[in-house]
Amino acid sequence: MVTGSAWMTAGSVTSRLIGALYVIPWVTWLGTYSTQANALFAKGYNIYSIFLQVATAGIPSAISKMVAHYNGLDEYGVSRRLYHSGMYVSMAMGIICSIIMFGAAGILAAGDPNVIPVIRSLAWAVLVIPPMSITRGFLQGYNWMAPSAMSQFVEQVFRVIYMLAATFFVMKIQKGSWVVAVTQSTFAAFIGAIGAIIVLTSAYLHHRREMNELVQGGKRDISVSTFSLIFKIIYQAIPFIVIESGIIIFQLIDQYTFPPIMRMLGHYTNYQINAVYALFSFNANKLYMIIISFATGMAATAIPLLSEARAQNDTEGIRKQIENALTLFYFVMIPASMGLAAVAQQIYTVFYRYDAAGVTVLEFAAFMAIPLGMYSVAAAMMQGISENKRMMTYLGIGVIIKFILQIPCMMIVKGLGPLLATGLAMMVVNYLILHSFNMEFNLHFNEMAKSTNQILGFSIIMFVIVKVVMLLIGMIVSPYGRYTAFFSLIPGVIVGILVFIYLALRYRLADNLLGPRMESLRVKLHIK
Repeated sequence: MVTGSAWMTAGSVTSRLIGALYVIPWVTWLGTYSTQANALFAKGYNIYSIFLQVATAGIPSAISKMVAHYNGLDEYGVSRRLYHSGMYVSMAMGIICSIIMFGAAGILAAGDPNVIPVIRSLAWAVLVIPPMSITRGFLQGYNWMAPSAMSQFVEQVFRVIYMLAATFFVMKIQKGSWVVAVTQSTFAAFIGAIGAIIVLTSAYLHHRREMNELVQGGKRDISVSTFSLIFKIIYQAIPFIVIESGIIIFQLIDQYTFPPIMRMLGHYTNYQINAVYALFSFNANKLYMIIISFATGMAATAIPLLSEARAQNDTEGIRKQIENALTLFYFVMIPASMGLAAVAQQIYTVFYRYDAAGVTVLEFAAFMAIPLGMYSVAAAMMQGISENKRMMTYLGIGVIIKFILQIPCMMIVKGLGPLLATGLAMMVVNYLILHSFNMEFNLHFNEMAKSTNQILGFSIIMFVIVKVVMLLIGMIVSPYGRYTAFFSLIPGVIVGILVFIYLALRYRLADNLLGPRMESLRVKLHIK
């Protein structure tokens, strides 16, 4: 699982990094319109994300799970027919959803005319991404994670190159409208998808001979009709739509409830509301989603492994996979979140210029990223063991709690309210999932406690040390300029990484999680 997680996490994190770094020149070229552009971009992308989930119908994850299931039974021929059937379904869904997006853009915009062209530009991506995602899921079902990781990277490279070139042309050469620049930036999702399709097609052709050999050498005991496969795909996929859209659903709740609640709580202009909305929905979101991508990379690896263990009725294997996934999540996510909080001022200033409110939102969001990332991993594992109905129930409870807490949280902490409501609701969902795991598989929490406590303790030590380093550097150079913030950020990040790695190696935490190879690394680094 560690190898698969490494590929998926690398692909996910690298694509997220590229998807965040473009913000620096993008915000600069948009100038005074950058805050409004960020809000518009976030509104369009939230709607696009939910349509994309429906268009792919959760089929990539369902395909990954079902392919792993049939491969575990040596039925490679059924897996291939499953892929072909899934491709037909995804292409049909992509066409339907892109037409709806294009035609209903005015309704979805909720009275904001600037959102209409953005939604329509994203309809093109919804048309082609579903078949691309199906191929990703199919290759992941064979536990070939490298093509998926590479396609994510290429997708972001193509997307960012186009959006930066288009924005520069519109804003700097044409001196045009910022709305046109945002529209072209969102259309870049289609360009990125084309790049990913090229990579995945090449990977499929590369592995075709190996797959043919597996089909020839596999069993042929199961007779499944094409119609039955399509029905199974849709049946498996519907819960995936809802479950994988969990974070997006919470963001859409914010998008449509935040403006009216803010107007109810005070006399705010549309500009002020959009400015605050941009702080947590785009600015902070771009940065904390980088660390959540660590979790989603591991989640994508967990589904086929758990599905294969379930197909073989290996209860002990399932328990170990769940415990390993949880511990790996803690090992990566907790120090990453606390590290982001420690350097929040510097990293926010580098990306968006200094803003006290923005820094506060990012510091808070960094901690809220932990329950969000936990949801990504835990929900994926629930799907991997076919507990879809129970997972949908838990998510439904979380959505109800989110609605209940939205207004009280906004009354207490205003712009931080949506993040707080989301974090609290996700904590409840995560508790329900872990309780369910424990009831069914009797997780060894006592054995996990030592590693978990070490991770938390080392992360707190790292946080305090990095915070002190940042304060000391801030006394020497100004933390408010972009360039000085960047050069302050580098030593802070290096110190944080070194402190955590040293503690993890010194007290054998890394050995427990990553294996005996850590012993040789400790010797090379002269750590006792």
